[in-house]
Amino acid sequence: MTTFSLRVAAPGGDEPLSASPTRLYNLGSATVDSTAAEAHQREVADVGVRIAFDVPAPRIYPMAVGSVTTDDVVGVHSGHTSGEAEVVLLVSGGELYVGVGSDHTDRELERLSILWSKQYSPSVLGGRVWRWADVEPVWDRLVLESTVDDELYQSSPASVFLPPPEILKVLGERVTELPESYLVFCGTYTSIDNRIRHGERWTAALRDPGTGARLDLSYRVVDLLAEIEPGFRVPLRPKER
Repeated sequence: MTTFSLRVAAPGGDEPLSASPTRLYNLGSATVDSTAAEAHQREVADVGVRIAFDVPAPRIYPMAVGSVTTDDVVGVHSGHTSGEAEVVLLVSGGELYVGVGSDHTDRELERLSILWSKQYSPSVLGGRVWRWADVEPVWDRLVLESTVDDELYQSSPASVFLPPPEILKVLGERVTELPESYLVFCGTYTSIDNRIRHGERWTAALRDPGTGARLDLSYRVVDLLAEIEPGFRVPLRPKER
């Protein structure tokens, strides 16, 4: 069982939270207005990713929780990976928490299968969360952002996505039996220049411009194959004999 040692932001100071979710649900196209997801759909289509449009949005990708990490270094196997800033929900102990994450994705593998790429690639979770009850009144003013190699990559209101209670309602209707504790990565929004980028250093933030309160994460990716001498690197796609 995977247990996360998180912190809950509270007026009197952060409080510890130990959570052991048993499932991750990674969502696609979870926007209030379905047309708002089209820009991101186009930018991933530009790199050869095919979306199952015959499945009603938001599309649900169930994942093992072992694919989630709070580490600040993430190992990959190519230079064609990229992060996606996402609102993250945590249901634990009968409470709903809101956090920030990055659905880091191997774009080469994603061309073969979105589901496989999401299971392989790490979903990075920030170490601090808010209670939904505390941020519900200001949900409409929260901003979700990401950077790559110190340059702004994504920026959108959190309110372009379905509100957390509505997302839980959708899951309750479409999942045969929800576990007592689970994580939800709520989908991403297009980059500011509508172009998938690759890089080494990634950040994501969910912030309240009204108060300055914010949740942050940062990590860097390491190409593990680069550690192997060139003549001894196993190719990602071996040639047929």
